[in-house]
Amino acid sequence: MDENVMDDFTDAGEEELRGISCWRSQVRFFLSHDAGPIAQFVKYGMAGGVATVVHITLFFLVGWRLFPSLTSDDWMVRLLGVSPGVVEESRRALNAAISTSIAFVVSNAVAYILNVWFVFQKGRHRWIVEVSMFYAVSGISMLVGTMLQSILIYRYSVMTTLAFGTNLISALLINYTMRRFVIFKG
Repeated sequence: MDENVMDDFTDAGEEELRGISCWRSQVRFFLSHDAGPIAQFVKYGMAGGVATVVHITLFFLVGWRLFPSLTSDDWMVRLLGVSPGVVEESRRALNAAISTSIAFVVSNAVAYILNVWFVFQKGRHRWIVEVSMFYAVSGISMLVGTMLQSILIYRYSVMTTLAFGTNLISALLINYTMRRFVIFKG
């Protein structure tokens, strides 16, 4: 083989390895706690996305199987092709709140673990204080969101999925602000 061709091949291989190494170091930096506020918000969104999937999954499973809170015209009922139980509006609102509470406990544990591992730095408070504050803030945001959800269902007969969406959006806004500026180190 021509010597120049081998040099070109070697140079291309070395450039590729440098590119992979550079990419890996950028990913490592992004995953670190020193990545900056924009990367932190993106990571918060990713961690929150995982916790939200856990919350939504549990909410709908519990609302379908244990505490009926879905109606036949609900989007999730149509999407999943399940048969909801028939309950009156006041009972449906209560059952939706119970389903939210069960999903909250589990998804909040997932959120705490991911936030500590992936997004924020521990250390502003002792561990037990930090966990207590994390759950307290999440509890307040869940309470505000669940009240809004229940009012939308009971007073305005809003579809459970839409009412639940307002719950999630209010929780996102309250939780990020409090976790970023009060609970964890930046």
